[in-house]
Amino acid sequence: MGKHVTLTAADKFMLGGYRADPAGQPKGAIVVIQEIFGVNANIRKTCDDFAAQGYVAIAPALFDRTKKNFESGYSPEEVAEARKFIANPDMAAFLRDTQAAIDEVKNIGPVGIVGFCLGGSIAFLAATRLNGLKAAVGYYGGMIAKYADEKPKIPAMLHFGATDPSISMADVETIRNKRPEVEIHVYDNAGHAFSNSDRPNFHAPSAEIAGRRTAAFLAKHLK
Repeated sequence: MGKHVTLTAADKFMLGGYRADPAGQPKGAIVVIQEIFGVNANIRKTCDDFAAQGYVAIAPALFDRTKKNFESGYSPEEVAEARKFIANPDMAAFLRDTQAAIDEVKNIGPVGIVGFCLGGSIAFLAATRLNGLKAAVGYYGGMIAKYADEKPKIPAMLHFGATDPSISMADVETIRNKRPEVEIHVYDNAGHAFSNSDRPNFHAPSAEIAGRRTAAFLAKHLK
């Protein structure tokens, strides 16, 4: 369903990405932000799923500045390799490249952003710092608490797993307290990456509920 695309950031850096278009007239566009595993098969499938819902979906390859076309699976060795990309994350560069994806699809209609893991944190920051978005959804973003003093400029929704060892419920409460305007959902039996059907932590009931909430949220705000 999708195709490889090339995006140009404000600093003229050219990065890759994946774009999926719906069969009919698009309702709007969704920028999909990757986990630490690059624009891999799961992220491409996520784009395809949003296209099936009627949106143009685009996923910028945020690690292209470090290693072109990086994508990874989920073995312990691959996880260890992928973690190197966020040992000292350049959030400003990630946001520049995210803005390039927003700009690529802004002529289509209202644009939302949905991110997972690293992408969940970037989706939150995009809501506070970037332009051209109407709604933001972040799944298990581990750095959101660090940036919770920043106020989103658009409606935002966040999903967390209650048993996630990398994001404490204290951090989630910090976000709740600092950002009462943000819609936050916690899934009791879910851990980190509970929405990724290719990973061991996939929790289908939580993923299904989160997916329905995300779809309704986007439908409401991308009008």
